[in-house]
Amino acid sequence: MATIHIPESEAADKFPALMASVRAGAEVVIESNSLAVAVLSAPSTPRRTIEECIALLPEYSSGIMDDEFAADVAAAIEAHREPLDPPTWD
Repeated sequence: MATIHIPESEAADKFPALMASVRAGAEVVIESNSLAVAVLSAPSTPRRTIEECIALLPEYSSGIMDDEFAADVAAAIEAHREPLDPPTWD
C-alpha cells in the first residue's frame, strides 16, 4: 500500500484526488510543517463477534464453550511459542 505525504495547505485543493487514492488502497498523511496532523485510510474490515463465530459452527461440531475453554486456548497458544519464520517472499 502506497503512502502519500501532502502538506495541509495543498490537501483541501486536492481532496477529490486524495480520496480516489484512498479508495485505490493508498494511505494519505496530511502534514503541517513536516508533522502529521491527519491520516486518511480505508476503514478496516469488520470482524465477527464470538457469538457470530459460534453461530457459524456446524450442528455436529464437537466444540464446547465451557468453563475450561479459556484455559484450553491458553494452553494451545503456549504449546506453540516457536518463533515465526515466514518465507522471504512475504
